[in-house]
Amino acid sequence: MATLAGNDGRDPDRRRVLLDAADRVILREGPQASMAAIAAEAGITKPILYRHFGDKSGLYQALADRHIRTVVRELRQRFAGTGAGPRTRAEATIETYLDMISANRNLYRFLFHRAGAEDSRTHSHMAAIVRSLGEELGAVIAGDGADPVRAQILGHAFVGMVHTTGDWWLEHREVDRRRVVGTLADVITAAMAAPITPDDVRHPGFPAVDTGAGR
Repeated sequence: MATLAGNDGRDPDRRRVLLDAADRVILREGPQASMAAIAAEAGITKPILYRHFGDKSGLYQALADRHIRTVVRELRQRFAGTGAGPRTRAEATIETYLDMISANRNLYRFLFHRAGAEDSRTHSHMAAIVRSLGEELGAVIAGDGADPVRAQILGHAFVGMVHTTGDWWLEHREVDRRRVVGTLADVITAAMAAPITPDDVRHPGFPAVDTGAGR
């Protein structure tokens, strides 16, 4: 997937070639892949590599756009799929996510464990992408008839839960993937099916607060 070209005159085709080189190195060497190795793979020097992306942070963010947005697009399609119940959609979404991160483990670790931890701008950029998925998921849940605020809370909770569980599962591959999918789907469908409480209606955006009045 090509990244969006900026308005700074950088050649998007050349950037695509450089990102392809970065992908090859990261897939081969994992999260410890160096900028020097990426530049060498592309047949250029580090300063020229950075020139195409502004700096190292720009390269990280371009990689995040290329790969995380691809994952988000796939997950969006699975959960918003028509003609299926919430559990079926949840299972399809979780399976897709686990398949994608396990098939691209080195890229996943490079982006979330290396780039996101090493560079604050990249961390914020990736967090915004993930947060947008939570918002979209909340909108889908609201479209199924849930209270809009509750739907947003659930959307962000589901995204965070699946992301952190997937990260754990990559380190514990002895755990059957079907068990991971089933357990997460249990939690998601139970939360979606839970009735709205009177407090949800009276205080749609805030938890109820006991002020102690009348005691």
